[in-house]
Amino acid sequence: MTDTEILIEADGISKYYSDFTAVEEVSFQIRRGEVVAFLGPNGAGKSTTMKILTGYLAPTRGHARIAGFDMATQRLEGAKHLGYLPENGPLYADMTPRGLLTFFAEAREVPPSQRKRRMEQVIELCDLGSVLEKPIGKLSRGYRQRVGMAQVLLHEPEVLILDEPTTGLDPNQIHEVRKTIRRLSENRTILLSTHILQEVEAMASRILFISEGRLVYDGSVEQLLENGETLDSQFRRLTTVS
Repeated sequence: MTDTEILIEADGISKYYSDFTAVEEVSFQIRRGEVVAFLGPNGAGKSTTMKILTGYLAPTRGHARIAGFDMATQRLEGAKHLGYLPENGPLYADMTPRGLLTFFAEAREVPPSQRKRRMEQVIELCDLGSVLEKPIGKLSRGYRQRVGMAQVLLHEPEVLILDEPTTGLDPNQIHEVRKTIRRLSENRTILLSTHILQEVEAMASRILFISEGRLVYDGSVEQLLENGETLDSQFRRLTTVS
């Protein structure tokens, strides 16, 4: 019987490319309402794991589930519960935020009776009111990230997977994206990949560390930082290859 409180599950997932191992035997569960940070150095397997969890890649072995749905065989059902913001997610530069949100509301089959309400909600949540009619290609990177966030929220997913949502942003833009994620965390399950360790302490209660394709830590922030350790020193300890 499926535990309805487990909304993200990696069950022994592995991904091989010929002789190269991208991830191997990665397993974890994330329950309803948790905000979990997914950390590791470049090339450790974070993005591959996230793509498997979202159904963009099929695992060589193992299973990825969103809200109980296997993302290799039940992707459409799982996607109804999922909002995925990939690193540098694609946007249509010639469209306006309003036009893009209208397009995605239709593509995601948001009922016509709910589209206006949902668009107004995500526009307010992501603070897009001042740029709704401007071409996306003319917006700052911070605003483009907010547009991307708004479109993944249109169908009211209970699970969010965010891959490096603050990459390339200046400190002011990072602050704004952080505020948005905090608001979202009040009633959603979030898996967040980031290189900005301060973001982890500010938003997450639990950390997953991956190194060379294998999960090397799964536990609370408090446990990791006991005995006066810093997140930076623990990152190096857990991910430095001997």
